[in-house]
Amino acid sequence: MGYVGPARPFIHGWKERGLRPLAPIAAALVDEAVPAPEADLITYIPADADRSVRRGDHPAERLARGLGRRWELEVRPLLERTRTVGRQTGLAREERRRNVRGAFRVIPGREPVPARVILVDDVYTTGATVSAAATALRAGGAREVHVVTFARTLR
Repeated sequence: MGYVGPARPFIHGWKERGLRPLAPIAAALVDEAVPAPEADLITYIPADADRSVRRGDHPAERLARGLGRRWELEVRPLLERTRTVGRQTGLAREERRRNVRGAFRVIPGREPVPARVILVDDVYTTGATVSAAATALRAGGAREVHVVTFARTLR
């Protein structure tokens, strides 16, 4: 099952049509619904270069920056992609996990990863992407990784 109700056109406009003014609205909605987790820093799923160029925007980063302003936390990129990942749309849960396994790493040569990190993505479908990214953050030193997204697919 996908996103239903008003979330569906909102997400489509924000992600696929590049309606950037929706990002602060998404951050406000998340802020109203989710108490700020105890954390040292906010980071986000790194952009896929091809999709970011096509969209002209990176929704996860914009959501993270909006939440950083609201929750008064630093937002910093901690992860990079190790390879291009094929589209997840239409893939079953296990295929999605295989598709993103090992696809992220902590950016080399940066400051150490803080102990408590908020990881932001725009949408959560099966959790494969955030799981792979959280694994990389824990390998880089994070003890706690809190995942925050704008929307989640319910089954």
